[in-house]
Amino acid sequence: MTQPLQPTPIAQPAPTPQPVVPPQYGQEPPQYGAGPAYAPGSAPGAAYAPRAVAPGELSPKSWLAALLLSIFLGEFGIDRFYLGKIGTGILKLITFGGFGIWWLIDVILIIAGAMKDQDGRLLKYQGEPSAPRQY
Repeated sequence: MTQPLQPTPIAQPAPTPQPVVPPQYGQEPPQYGAGPAYAPGSAPGAAYAPRAVAPGELSPKSWLAALLLSIFLGEFGIDRFYLGKIGTGILKLITFGGFGIWWLIDVILIIAGAMKDQDGRLLKYQGEPSAPRQY
């Protein structure tokens, strides 16, 4: 005996995906993932917010002296010797300021206030012996 033919199920078409609409200006973008990308208790962008520098975090070395030494004698590494960085001062002396490139980078770092001394402390601006400064 033969079995009656069963009707084959008709494949349903796949649902069409909904288009992803970008958020309008001023709206929050859609949230993906489990949680915020920043630490709890801090606001987004807080890593870029200015922070006060305590007096103990400032170097006794002068920003202006480091800048002048870097501009005029930086090719010989004198600015690095002044900041207590003897090893890089010797390298800068041997290479004549890294063939001028290292000298230029150090001048830019000092002007920007990003240069630190041997102990990792920021350089002190003139007139702020103990006042905290914003970064």
